[in-house]
Amino acid sequence: MPNELVLILVLFSVYTLVILWYRLFGVKGLMCFSVLVTIAANIEVMIVIEAFGMEQTLGNILYAATFLVTDILSETEGKKTSQKAVNIGIAASATFVFLSQTWLWYTPSASDSVFPAVQALFSGIPRIIIVSLAVYAITQKFDVWAYHKWWDWTTEKFGDRTRFLWLRNNGSTLISQFFNTVLFTVGAFAGTYNFSTLLSIVASSYIIFIVTSLLDTPFVYWARKIHQKRSSCG
Repeated sequence: MPNELVLILVLFSVYTLVILWYRLFGVKGLMCFSVLVTIAANIEVMIVIEAFGMEQTLGNILYAATFLVTDILSETEGKKTSQKAVNIGIAASATFVFLSQTWLWYTPSASDSVFPAVQALFSGIPRIIIVSLAVYAITQKFDVWAYHKWWDWTTEKFGDRTRFLWLRNNGSTLISQFFNTVLFTVGAFAGTYNFSTLLSIVASSYIIFIVTSLLDTPFVYWARKIHQKRSSCG
């Protein structure tokens, strides 16, 4: 199956799963989902593929899903809850770094066949995950702040807190994703790839993030409708 088709299928599948978890488990479901995709993205980001004529790292879609989660929580539950989700994601990543490194402390049995693969995968992960953790903390907290700044501005300008969801969603996420792309690429891969490759990764990753950010807007509207329906029933 072509990489392009896989990326499209994964994008809509992951975004649909966000809504499914929210519908089934509410706020706690979104927080759990955020932890799940944050850890998975930290592993997936080590894979580099070619798709749509660009070289890019994986993990972009899963990271985009974390922004979708915080935007949904900002829209439906408020700033405090979305910040809590970010803090939980940071704690989960830090815990995963520690746990994944303890696996390498063991001496495997002579009959073991898995340890070399685990060692190859996780011996190089600390730098990537530490950078990812720092960038995640910076950009997600900025995203929550920017979301509510856009919201306050449109409310003051037009006197309606329900309008312009698309603006606060994309206005916050597109800026946050730009910072995320630049900071992560430089922090994780500087010295590993040459400058032109780094630029290529930044450009391709941000193009992907632009697409994923624009496509997540209907899902934020969908989540808000679920929240409004629950509120009216309650």
